[in-house]
Amino acid sequence: AVALAAPGSALVRVRADLLERAVNESGEVSIARSRIENEMGTLRQSLQDLTENVARLRSQLREIEIQAESQVQARIAHQKETSPEFDPLEFDRYTRFQELARMLAESVNDVATVQQNAMRSLDGASQDMVRHAQVLRELQQNLMRMRMVQFGSLADRLYRVVRQAAKELGKRVSMDLRGASVEIDRGVLERMAAPIEHLLRNAVAHGIEPAVERQAAGKSETGEIRVEVRQEGNEVVLFFSDDGRGLDYVKILARARSAGLVEADSQPSERELAELIFAPGFSTAGEVTELSGRGVGTDVVRAEVQSLGGRIDIDSQPGHGTRFTVHLPLTLAIAQVVVATVGDVRYAIASSSVEQVLQLKPQALAAAYDEGSIEWQGARVPLHYLGALVGIADPRPLAQHLSPVVVVRSGTLRLAMHVDAVSRNQEVVVKNVGAQVARVPGVGGATVLGNGEIVLILNAARVAQAVLGDLWLDRPAGSGRRTLAEAPPTVMVVDDSLTVRKVTQRLLVREGYDVLLAKDGVDALRQLQDRQPDVMLVDIEMPRMDGFDLTRNIRADDRLRDTPIIMITSRMADKHRNHAMSLGVNVYLGKPYRDDELLEHISSFLKARLRESDATALRP
Repeated sequence: AVALAAPGSALVRVRADLLERAVNESGEVSIARSRIENEMGTLRQSLQDLTENVARLRSQLREIEIQAESQVQARIAHQKETSPEFDPLEFDRYTRFQELARMLAESVNDVATVQQNAMRSLDGASQDMVRHAQVLRELQQNLMRMRMVQFGSLADRLYRVVRQAAKELGKRVSMDLRGASVEIDRGVLERMAAPIEHLLRNAVAHGIEPAVERQAAGKSETGEIRVEVRQEGNEVVLFFSDDGRGLDYVKILARARSAGLVEADSQPSERELAELIFAPGFSTAGEVTELSGRGVGTDVVRAEVQSLGGRIDIDSQPGHGTRFTVHLPLTLAIAQVVVATVGDVRYAIASSSVEQVLQLKPQALAAAYDEGSIEWQGARVPLHYLGALVGIADPRPLAQHLSPVVVVRSGTLRLAMHVDAVSRNQEVVVKNVGAQVARVPGVGGATVLGNGEIVLILNAARVAQAVLGDLWLDRPAGSGRRTLAEAPPTVMVVDDSLTVRKVTQRLLVREGYDVLLAKDGVDALRQLQDRQPDVMLVDIEMPRMDGFDLTRNIRADDRLRDTPIIMITSRMADKHRNHAMSLGVNVYLGKPYRDDELLEHISSFLKARLRESDATALRP
């Protein structure tokens, strides 16, 4: 902030703890705003339901007015016959029913006016919240900018490290620093200072060849180390490259076999050999010096980078040099995450480590668990259940219609984590956790969601490494493999009444069913294109498409014709019942129905379908 200050502008020195407190308080404001947004979303949904109810009430009121008008016309005709001396327009007599119909119409109009005013007020509040979010984001960005320092503030220190290392080893090395003006969070830069020095020392000790060897290879006597800093989105990317000899894969393989990291008869790829240099205590140096041979360096770098929520990649070409690419978060105060749910617990995963979120059907998910991996971009990626990785007691993944699988990365390694649910990408305020929680492998902090729930922020790669080991790319999915729980039966409720849908949904969910809701026949047919329920509960009188037409369409569909249909209606005449049975309705119930009777019918249909599936499986 000082370096970017305009000439002649006043400068103020602020204590770091006060700035940190201001950042935390802005985070609390952001959390409060998220809570208000959640409440406004609930209120908007309620107003939309009220709008539907007012529209339905208007249509029903119109029918009542038509009936009242017909009665008026009948009374006018009767009045002509009994009192010919009065004109019908001069002597109208309305019954109490007609008066109530007109009063009800006025009440409906009043309710509609209140609903429209409430919706307009909510729209105005939503616009104010959008503006508030913009102002809050600008405030947070300005506070973050105060925490930022230029990477070039480390320049003198890095040049000195390279000079000293080159002098001790008798090598001629120059360093080229690019992007020194890129800003990074002070906390991130302070924690990365020592790992960056490790990379530079290793480049001088292991990468740059002696002058004689470089001349023999046709290179300049002076080795070159390039450090480049870029900002890409919400990340700062550091590139450390040299023009040295590159990684000696033969020596790495020999040292790995002697250390027991690689079996004698295996032949790892160059990518796997490159990953071995991050193993703790691993070194290819022939002798122990101040700069090399101690087995300390790249493992420390990776551990520190991952603790910050970043990742490190390595690329080496023999004879041409090595390049390390370090991805770091721009700031530690705000993070982009996706929220994954396993059982009743939710975890936040940094978006920077998420490659893709897949949706697998039950058959594909079961096959993936059998094989221990999934096919992703032409490679096999090990599959594990997140509940098993975080130590949830008796984790049993749920087989759903579509099960989310999150593919995360750490360097060149990939891991597929099966979760029960996953949210969209969102920005959260990172909170520091206590010393007890901070020691848990893979926990990078915590955050508070808009509903007040406290969620741990996981470094998924660190969790996998803590459970499965450092090289978990080709490990079998023994720790994460679990038998899939049976997916709950699905029941679709088709009714135009919001109250009936909600009451029936609560009853069925309490009994362990997965419930689909449709407000009429057209909505039900649209949903049936994607999912096939085990049982359907259908009303008769609905707008756009009634229950009879819906049943006729279902029985005409080869895929849906065997779906049991329970028709629940207030029409209990034999004419309606017989017509429903002729269309293929399995059970005809009247409103109000007994809960135990409905549940007994649903259970009988599910048991019958289970017997049929067992018989089909046993049939040769």
